[in-house]
Amino acid sequence: MSQKIRCANPHCRRFFVPDPRVKNHRYCSKKECRRLRKRRWQSEKMKTDPDYRKNQQESHQCWIEQNRDYYQRYRAKNPQYVTRNRLLQKLRDQKRRNRPSLAKMDTSNPLYPVKPGYYHLIPAKGDLAKMDAISPQYFLIPHGSPLLAKKDSIDSLSFPALECATKEGTAHDGKSHPLSRPGP
Repeated sequence: MSQKIRCANPHCRRFFVPDPRVKNHRYCSKKECRRLRKRRWQSEKMKTDPDYRKNQQESHQCWIEQNRDYYQRYRAKNPQYVTRNRLLQKLRDQKRRNRPSLAKMDTSNPLYPVKPGYYHLIPAKGDLAKMDAISPQYFLIPHGSPLLAKKDSIDSLSFPALECATKEGTAHDGKSHPLSRPGP
C-alpha cells in the first residue's frame, strides 16, 4: 500500500494516497482543494509566462466586449453589493485623504546622518570632563561599494568579528582608536 501524505491545502490537511501517475501530487480530490490547486497554478503561470498572461488579457477583453452590460445588470440585480461597495469606497477615500503626503520637499532627511570626520568619544558617567577620551576617525562607505575591510592585527581567534573598515589608501594619523591599524 502506498504511503499517505497530507493535502497541501492549509484548510484541509487531510491524509490521502497520491496517484503514482501524477508527478508531485500534493492535493487531495476534494472540490475545494482542486480549485485551490488550479488557482495557485494559474497565479504562478500569470507571473511567469508572458504569453499566457497576454492570452488571458485578450480573452477577458473579448468577453467584456461581448457582455458590455453585464456589470450594469449585476448591480441592478444586487443592490446590497452596490451599497456595500459605496460604503467601502468612502472609507478608502477617507483613508487616502487622511494619509500624510509622501513627497514633501522640506522634510527630507540627510543622506548620511553622521558626517565623516574626527569625533571625541567621552564616557558619560556623572562628570563630563574626562581625561580618557578617545578620538577615532570615521569614514562613510556608501552602500554598494566593495567592502575594503581588513582583519584587525589582534588575534582573530580572540575577536573573530572584529574588523577595521577603512577605505583603501587612507592612512591614520596615529591618534585613531588603539584597536585599529593603518590601512594598506
